[in-house]
Amino acid sequence: MLRVATRRLPSLVTPWRPSHAAASAVASRGPVGGSDSSSASDELRSAGFSGSFVCRPELNLPHRGFASESLTPRKEDSVAPGVPPTVAAVKNPTSKITYDEYNHERFPPGDPSKRAFAYFCLTGGRFVYASLIRLLVLKFVLSMSASKDVLAMASLEVDLSSIEPGSTVTVKWRGKPVFIRRRTEEDIKLANSVDLSSLRDPQPDSDRAKNPEWLVLIGVCTHLGCIPLPNAGDFGGWFCPCHGSHYDISGRIRKGPAPYNLEVPTYSFLEENKLMIG
Repeated sequence: MLRVATRRLPSLVTPWRPSHAAASAVASRGPVGGSDSSSASDELRSAGFSGSFVCRPELNLPHRGFASESLTPRKEDSVAPGVPPTVAAVKNPTSKITYDEYNHERFPPGDPSKRAFAYFCLTGGRFVYASLIRLLVLKFVLSMSASKDVLAMASLEVDLSSIEPGSTVTVKWRGKPVFIRRRTEEDIKLANSVDLSSLRDPQPDSDRAKNPEWLVLIGVCTHLGCIPLPNAGDFGGWFCPCHGSHYDISGRIRKGPAPYNLEVPTYSFLEENKLMIG
C-alpha cells in the first residue's frame, strides 16, 4: 500500500518552484477557504501554480486559523476610558442589568413596612444590651453586699413578756452578749440621782435608755473585753471580776480600770413587749 501511494503522489502534484514574489503574495493573504477561494485561486495561477494543484478538492481540508487581534475588550470600547469596568458600571447605571429574583425578595427604597421592621430590630437589640449591662452592674454591686446569713445575724428579735421586773436576761447578738434589764421604779430613781460631774464618762440615764423601764447594753467590759456579772458590784449594776471594774444600774463606769461606760447597741421597740436589736 505504501508503494502505491508513493507512486501516485508525483502524479497528483506537478513539480514547481514559486518565485520570491509569488511566495510573498501568498503569505500576505489569509488562509485559503470560504468565499475568497476563487480570488485566491486566480492569484495562485498568476503566481505560477499549476491548475491541478489549485483545483484539487482534496486539498481544501478544514483548518484552524489564528486571531490577529486580542479577544479582550479594548479601552476604546469601554464607557469611560481608563476606568475599571466595575467603577464604570457603578457610576453609569443602566436598566439593561438584570438581577436574579428567584431567591431574593426586593423591596423598593423607603418601604414603610421594611423601615418599621428595621427600627424594631435596632430598638430591641439596644434594649437587650441595656438589660444585660444593668444585670451585670447589679450582680457586681450585690456581690459586695452582705450575704443572707450575715444579714440574719445583723438583727435580733426578743420577746420581753417573760422578763420579770428587776431581772436581767442575756442574749447573743453578732457573737456578743447583750444584757436586757427590766428596771424597777427604785432602779430608775437611783440612776437619775447620780451626779454627772462625779462620773468618769458622764452620760445621763435618759440618753442610755429609750424606755426607762428597759435597759439594753452590750455585755463586754470596756477595759479588756471581759464579760461582767449582772446584779453585782458596789453600785448594784455589773461587776467585772477580771480587773475589778464596777458599773451602776445604768451601765456607767463608777469604779475600776475601765475607761468608758458599757456600750448601748442600736435597738427599737416593735411592740410593747417586743424588742428589735440591730
